[in-house]
Amino acid sequence: MKKISVLLAEDHTIVREGFRKMLEMEDDIEVLSEAQDGRQAVVLAKKFHPDVVLMDIAMPLLNGLEATRQLLKERPLTKVLMLSAHSDDAYVQNAMDSGAMGFLLKQTSAHEVCRAIRE
Repeated sequence: MKKISVLLAEDHTIVREGFRKMLEMEDDIEVLSEAQDGRQAVVLAKKFHPDVVLMDIAMPLLNGLEATRQLLKERPLTKVLMLSAHSDDAYVQNAMDSGAMGFLLKQTSAHEVCRAIRE
């Protein structure tokens, strides 16, 4: 069975490590790499060709919105799920406008994150 490959893009190490540990428990999901800023996310997506990128909306050097735009120009078949601690309508709309396929709150359960990756 082919695993769903994932790139984690999150500037907070403890959050990124938590996502990695959570995803490593799933038989059908594989974390390819981790980025700690938007620029690194774009570079790693070009290098590893993930199926899905979990992208934090607010990161240093290049925010998740612009990183998503740049990434999708190079890898249009990659699916981006935007992560945020904020649920304001403007955040959701900006994420969708950037090309993200979904928007997840960081308070979302592990089950829901995995379900979103699979969809």
